[in-house]
Formats: sequence, C-alpha cells, structure tokens
Amino acid sequence: MSPGNLKLSRHITYERVAQEEFIVMDYKASTQQPRDDDVEDQDTRGLSSEDKQVMAQMGKRQQLKRRFNSFTILGLSMTLLSSWEAIGGSMGVGITTGGPVSLIYGLMFTLTGTLACAASIAEMASICPISGAQYHWTYMFAPAKWRVFITFIQGWVTVFAWQATITSLTFLMAAQVQGLVVLNYPFYNFERWHTSLIMWLVVLISFVQNVYGIKLLPVFELFSGAMHILLFVALAVLLLVMGRNASARWVFTGFVNETGWENQGVAWFIGLLPCIWCIVGFDGAIHLSEETTNASHTIPTVIITTVIVNGALAWIFVLLCLFSISDISAVLSTPTGYPLIEIMQQATQSRTGATAVYSLILTITMAAMFGTLASVSRLTWAFARDDGLPFSGYFKHVDATYRVPIRSIALVSIVIVLLSLINIGSSTALNAILSLSTIALYTSYIIPITCLIFMRFRVPDKIYDSQAGRAEISEGQLVFGPWNLGPTMNYAGPVFGLVLVFAMADYAIRGRVSFVGPRRER
Repeated sequence: MSPGNLKLSRHITYERVAQEEFIVMDYKASTQQPRDDDVEDQDTRGLSSEDKQVMAQMGKRQQLKRRFNSFTILGLSMTLLSSWEAIGGSMGVGITTGGPVSLIYGLMFTLTGTLACAASIAEMASICPISGAQYHWTYMFAPAKWRVFITFIQGWVTVFAWQATITSLTFLMAAQVQGLVVLNYPFYNFERWHTSLIMWLVVLISFVQNVYGIKLLPVFELFSGAMHILLFVALAVLLLVMGRNASARWVFTGFVNETGWENQGVAWFIGLLPCIWCIVGFDGAIHLSEETTNASHTIPTVIITTVIVNGALAWIFVLLCLFSISDISAVLSTPTGYPLIEIMQQATQSRTGATAVYSLILTITMAAMFGTLASVSRLTWAFARDDGLPFSGYFKHVDATYRVPIRSIALVSIVIVLLSLINIGSSTALNAILSLSTIALYTSYIIPITCLIFMRFRVPDKIYDSQAGRAEISEGQLVFGPWNLGPTMNYAGPVFGLVLVFAMADYAIRGRVSFVGPRRER
C-alpha cells in the first residue's frame, strides 16, 4: 500500500468508566479509499494547531472550509443581528404597546438580560465551538440518564427556532419592500401573494449567494458590517439635523396603549417584544464555528461584542427616531404598515429621501439574510450529521466543489418557500408560527445553560485556565475553554437558591395566611 492511499480515520467509541461515559478518540490507519463526499484532507492540512486540537476534542472531521477570520465573522455577526435595523422594522409594535416608555426603557431592560445570557453562551462556545452548538452542549452537560432525550428535543427546538427566525426575516424584508411601494404609489393594492413572491426572490438570491458565491461571503459580510456602522452614523447625523421634532418629555415619559388591555403594565410588557426580537439570535456566529479560524478564542469575543455594539446602536437609534416624530397619529396609522417609513418621511420631509434612506437599510437586511441562511443551514447540517433529522444521510452531504452543505441550504430555503404559502391564505396563521421564534431561541439558550449550572454544582474540580482544545467534561472534572466567566459565576446559583429559600420562608411565615392568589376587585 502506497503512502498516498494511507488515510488517517477517527473512530469514536464510548467506554464506561466508574459508571460515566467518556469519548475516546481512536486514531488508526485505514485502507478505505476516500469517498466523493469525504472532503476533509485538504483543509485538515491547512488548519492551525488550535483548530486541529478543537476538532479532535469534539471528535468531528473537518468537512467545511474555514473561510472566516476574526474580522469577517464579526462583520457577519454584526449584520446578522442588525439590531438597529430590526428595531426599526418592528417599531410599530412597541409604539402602539407602551410607546416610547416601552422602547426606551424596555431596550435597557432586555439588553441587560440578553448580555448575561450571551456571556453564558460564549463561555460554552469557547469550550466547544461547533456548528451544532446548543444541542451539542446539552449532551455534554446533561445528566447521563436524560442526555440523549434532552439533546434530541433541544436539537429540534433550535432548528425550529432558527427556521422561524429566518422566515420572519424574509417576510419582514418583503413586507417592507411593499411598504416602500405604497409610500411612492399610494394607489398600489397591497396583496399577500405579492409578499410571498418577493419572499421567493429574496430566498433565491440568498441561495445563489450561499452556494455559488460562497467564496465572496466573508468579504461581503465584512463590508456589510462596516456599512452597518457607517450607515448608522450617517442616519444619526441626518436625524439630529433634520429630525428634532418631538419633546424630551414625550420621548422619555410618553405612554401609548392601543392593545385593548386596561392594565398599563401588561401593555408595557407586550411592548418589550420588539426589544427582545432585535437582539435575539446572537448565537448565529457559533453555527459557523467550524468555518472560523481559532474559533475557541474568536467566537466568544464576537458574541459579546455583537450584543454590546448592536444593543447600544439600537437604543440610540430608537431615541433618535422618537425625537424625529412630528405627527404621532400619522406614524400610528401609516398606510405603509411600517412606522419607521413614516418617521423617515417626517424627518426628511420627502418621499424620495425616505425611500433612499430605507433602501439603504434594506441592503443591510439583505446582507443579514445571507449570513442567516449560512448560519441556519450549518445548524441544520450539523443536526443531520448526528442523525437528528429525517433523511439525515441525504442532508449531511457536503459538496466537494463548493465545500458547503448545499442540500441543507436547499432544505432551509424550501421550508421558507413553503411557509410563505401560508401567508397567501392567512397572514395571521403565518405570524402565529413566526412569533414562536423568540421564545424558541431563548429556550434553546436556557436548556444548556441550566445543564451547565447543575454540572457546576455536581463537579468538584473546576479549572478555568486552559488552552483551546483542552477542555474536559466529566463528572470528576470540568475544564473550561480559554474564554470563560471565571469562578465568580459559581455565586449565581447560591444567590438564586437564597432567593428561593427567602420566598419559601416568607410563604411559611406570612404568605400561607394572607396570600390566596389573584383577587377579584369587582
């Protein structure tokens, strides 16, 4: 046998030691000829030592090309989240359900919680930077008795959450295009099937870019990330110069309640939905970990940077938009369906100006669509790679020419098209499906975070200073990745435990006597 035919293969077995499972990597020579879809050799030779160690630790072959560096993946992550563009597109919900008070203070409130959640996700990404992310971590941290079941459910929750998210992004972009048409052609008849057709066009362009233009994706996302920041600066100057219309009192204390609920608190919490939606999905970069160099260091930093920068830009953008409103009635009743279009028209006092500004915003949204399709397709491919999807053998295939999972990209695209057909019959039915994206995404975050918290309690030996690819997860030792929150996070559990103890003690002393549940006031 010639050396050229000798191929190093990795077989993963499980051995039970002291009633615990450990993954054992068994490297041995194999005479098996490479298959058409076995595309690891070329890129494995080009991997950095850190990435080789990480892939060996995770027991996975390097099938995808590592196209992204720290700058290009940051650009993709920034545009994928696109928080100030997202809050602009969904601002109508916040304005009618709480008004400025919900948007201004709601963003501050949700950003704090999201940043804490993102820090925990970043810590796990440093331990194991893998495309499967949440469901893979769940298997690592969950108790042995339940880990397979919990991981399978987690996988479906994450896949569904991201499929709903990318569909909602496609729907939002298509509907905003129609909103611009309504602005410039008031007699245009807004039809739901028009929205679906535009969605198909957006999906087609995104599919072509993600397959045939994949080599350009890193550079394009880097450019889009820069434009995401520069366009914000340009709009901020524009709104500061031309949009000083509303009073500071209304911006910081104004309250609008058109929900139908008499309780103002309920209206305020409903108004948090756009604030939450605009900064959810910060895990998008993680699903491209296997295509990013030095992912154990790069991905956690990208996650935290993305949340902080996008959250800050979104808050400032909301502030500027609210100050630019001169006629709140026109904003609430705009025929375009999107208050931000009306706000831009009031600020520029020109349909042409508003159209130009909003068209630039939609270009960033399109870049976000490219990155989101790449991220969701890698997650779908990873779940198929672990045989989680029906017909996994088909969808786990990686194209040898383009080095991307074309079949998984096509699957995600086809599901968007199929869901868009629901919109033709009923936009309410489609919105009911898409509205689950936020809660499903946060559920996908909470499950592995909860498993890790309980593992912190179970494992006696925890090490926070380690190199990439040296993390260890067992019932005897928990070795974190190079990016971690340190031992101070151990106090979160006890503090929460004290809260529970206080609540139970208060109930035993006082609550069981005076508290009977919600009371009827009339």
